Amino acid sequence: MKSNPDPLAGAAVLIVDDDVEMLRTLARRFHLAGSRVTVAKDGEEALAKFRQSTPAVVVTDILMPKREGVETIMAMKELSPEVKIMAISGGGMLGAGSVLDLARRLGADAVLAKPFRSDQVLEVVRRLIGDAENLGRPLNATSADGF
Repeated sequence: MKSNPDPLAGAAVLIVDDDVEMLRTLARRFHLAGSRVTVAKDGEEALAKFRQSTPAVVVTDILMPKREGVETIMAMKELSPEVKIMAISGGGMLGAGSVLDLARRLGADAVLAKPFRSDQVLEVVRRLIGDAENLGRPLNATSADGF
């Protein structure tokens, strides 16, 4: 029996986070999985790159300077409703749950609370772009899910 190719291989992924270390870690993991990776350090930069070339998937933090993640998600979904977006956040003083719930209600297709393992992000993104049964329903994960 042939195994299915990794949906991340060749997929265009835009990663948005103001935490440089998080950005590097996720970019490295997606690159190793064969994805074509673009990075942005805030929502403003992300939207500019998104307009140049729409990716298959966006992984975005929520709490960032210049343009926060929820506003960025809404703008991206307006420009390209079919794009799959995963929101990530530690939630700051509000807590991750409430921030991620808002992101989900305003357009994120999947959410993941920080802290998480980078393999959890890759697994959720694989499901977003590779599993037709999951594309129509929001995916949820927490650091305790143990993908």
